[in-house]
Amino acid sequence: MTTTAAASLAFPDDRLAWFTQARFGMFIHWGLYALLGRGEWVMSREAIPVQEYRLLADRFDAADYDPHAWAALARDAGMRYMVLTAKHHEGFCLWDSSVCAFNAVNSAGRRDLLAEYVDAARQVGLKVGLYYSLGDWHNPDWAAGWAGDTAAEHRFVQYTHALVDELMTRYGRIDVLWYDLPQCYSALQWRSVELNAKVRARQPHILINNRAMTTEDFATPEQHIKASRAGRPWEACMTLNQHWGYCPSDQRYKSAGEVAQTLASVAAGGGNLLLNVGPDPAGRIPPQSRQILRQVRQWLQRHGPAIFDTTPHRMPWYLFGPTTVSGRSLFCHLANYHGPQTTIGGLTNRVLAATLLTTGQPIAFTQRGRQLFLHGLPDQPPSDVLTVVQLQLDTPPGSDLGRVLGGADVFAQLPD
Repeated sequence: MTTTAAASLAFPDDRLAWFTQARFGMFIHWGLYALLGRGEWVMSREAIPVQEYRLLADRFDAADYDPHAWAALARDAGMRYMVLTAKHHEGFCLWDSSVCAFNAVNSAGRRDLLAEYVDAARQVGLKVGLYYSLGDWHNPDWAAGWAGDTAAEHRFVQYTHALVDELMTRYGRIDVLWYDLPQCYSALQWRSVELNAKVRARQPHILINNRAMTTEDFATPEQHIKASRAGRPWEACMTLNQHWGYCPSDQRYKSAGEVAQTLASVAAGGGNLLLNVGPDPAGRIPPQSRQILRQVRQWLQRHGPAIFDTTPHRMPWYLFGPTTVSGRSLFCHLANYHGPQTTIGGLTNRVLAATLLTTGQPIAFTQRGRQLFLHGLPDQPPSDVLTVVQLQLDTPPGSDLGRVLGGADVFAQLPD
């Protein structure tokens, strides 16, 4: 029996119900690397010695850390859950660990930062996720074990299990465990099946990602969208600019329109978007990130039905943008706005009504065979984020896939 099959027998499918409809979550990369402001891999990329890097903890005071502000921003942006880097690859723990002295309580902040985050998320009704890096640049046993020292490997795996157990026992209900950086060891070396069995014994409802070298509950494509074709839950994790950790020189932020289009794309495939922010050393989310998320919030206030409570579908690939489905409604996200007339091909349904969801105004249309012509749309996009048209159909949306018009459509039908 596979690990996935065993998990599905032991834990009912309703564990996954909230996740498969969440659509939007906040990823937060925050640690000592924020003090250097050159991204979360700065210790490795710049070969900073451990003893030198460790001194950053003496400056990490988290002076303006307010997880309630983080949680309010996430909730108001339409996000349903949060995932915080409890420990990133640098090895610094944001909690009061009795296993690892390199932690937040022993830093300048003298606070259990993780406890505050968990409480803040719960207070506004968000699901709580913890990121845990299986790698560790600070602990010499990690690299030594990777190099073949079996005694060091054994010590480090024991250390890992002990730290994960702390996370699963000290902070009440944890909804998501998000592993990362497993590549140096195999699932057998990590004792991943044993580790996750202990996690599930502590937190029977928890969802675990696929990055401890086992499949577990959901897949995590990074910086791209890849829908699961077997009905498996999945989540695309992406940065809001080009870095996961704080990097003030990186001003290449995604626009609200790009975020909305990405949300539509993941919803079309039945997935979620876990969108990252990188707070500064004091704990403030950058103003650019806050502004973009507020714009997304405003867009979702009207367009939320086209994202949330939608289901995966097999509609054709359209040049105008993604399509999402809810019951007998088809939502067309016009990322490439074509002006007064838009044609949609391949529908097998009879269209009962067409509405410009962005403004609420009805749209004139003509249906001829498998072609639908929308008439009288505004010359310019009525939304400066993403314009959406809602089609009400006589039956749940279907399409004619018998004639494939382009190479992209062909590839869309191939199995993974």
